Amino acid sequence: QFLMANKLDTAMWISRLFTVYCSALFVLPLLGLHEAASFYQRALLANALTSALRLHQRLPHFQLSRAFLAQALLEDSCHYLLYSLIFVNSYPVTMSIFPVLLFSLLHAATYTKKVLDARSSNTLPFLRNLLEKLSANQQNILKFIACNEIFLMPATVFMLFSGQGSLLQPFIYYRFLTLRYSSRRNPYCRTLFTELRIVVEHLIMKPSCPVFVRRLCLSSISFISRLAPTVA
Repeated sequence: QFLMANKLDTAMWISRLFTVYCSALFVLPLLGLHEAASFYQRALLANALTSALRLHQRLPHFQLSRAFLAQALLEDSCHYLLYSLIFVNSYPVTMSIFPVLLFSLLHAATYTKKVLDARSSNTLPFLRNLLEKLSANQQNILKFIACNEIFLMPATVFMLFSGQGSLLQPFIYYRFLTLRYSSRRNPYCRTLFTELRIVVEHLIMKPSCPVFVRRLCLSSISFISRLAPTVA
């Protein structure tokens, strides 16, 4: 009754569980490397479906207008719909599957707890314990996801020069990264950028750091700072 009363949430729960399943079979290629590549695409397509359903839930009344598009781009679900489309037809990159896997795992765990609560407060205590541990580490997981989002930017450039990526991919991914940086719901991308800058500045200001390395890092920090969008 609980599942039928929340059909859209249940559909997203199932698609997230399928995303976790496909992502796990890509990261751990138990069925062979050829099958792993197909699971990579399935995971991203399932994530795109979940993101589209979530976006429909947040913005149920679609309009073909600039205002609606601007509103949609503020939603994290729209960001990860774009993310899935960026990588679904690209060369499989393990780094790119971790945000999809971990976000799906976190959201699926949250809804699984609701399903267990609807059934009984004492249902499957072992599973409940695992879900509680996952929830307790949510902040660390979100930071790890943000770290993946940031370091995928140079990875897309490297893929371009190695012949495994398209010319447009780094530019489209840069747009995705600016959306994540400006996210209202998830500040971890901004937080990680700040923390990385503090760490790098601390290291290069040490006397043992060569002058040319210091200058290179400072110019890189200045360049990246200019690219960062303004956050309200």
